[in-house]
Amino acid sequence: MNIVTLLPFIVLIGAMFLMTRSAKKKQQAAGQMRDQMQPGSGVRTIGGMYATVKEVHDEMVLLEVAPGVHAVYAKNSIGAVLGDDEYNRIVHGTESDDNDDHDALGADGAIVPDDASSLTETDEPAGASDDSRIDLGKDEAAATDAAPEADGAEPKKTDGESDAK
Repeated sequence: MNIVTLLPFIVLIGAMFLMTRSAKKKQQAAGQMRDQMQPGSGVRTIGGMYATVKEVHDEMVLLEVAPGVHAVYAKNSIGAVLGDDEYNRIVHGTESDDNDDHDALGADGAIVPDDASSLTETDEPAGASDDSRIDLGKDEAAATDAAPEADGAEPKKTDGESDAK
C-alpha cells in the first residue's frame, strides 16, 4: 500500500486520539473537584442552583438549598465547588473585608446611584424644556414636488392596476 492512501486515516485517528484525551482530562478534573467536596462547602449544580453541602456519600450528596431545606443530589450533578468568598458573594451578596471601603464606589471611584433617576435628571429649570409641537403634516411645496401628475406625467401604477385602458 502507498503511504499517501494511508495518510487520511492516520490523521483521522490522531485527531480522534487528541479529542478523547482532552475529554478524559476534563472528566478527571471534574472527578477530583467532586472528591474535594466536604460538608460546609458551597457548590453550584449543573442546573445553576447554589447550595451548601451537608453530607457526602459515594454516589450522592445532601445539599441544603435554603435554611432547613435539604435535597439529595447525585454527585455528577455538581457543576462546581466554590470557594467561601465566591459563594458568600453570590448567595449572600457580601464582599470580602478587602473591599469594604468601596461599597458604593465604581471601578473609577465614582459614586454609583442605586436607581436610574440620576440618568434622567437635567440641569435645566423646570420650565425651560423645549416642548414645542412638531408639525408632522406635509408642506405645500413638498406635496407638489412629490406628485407626478403636476408635471403632466402619468401617475405610477400600483400592483392592482394594469396597462390596458
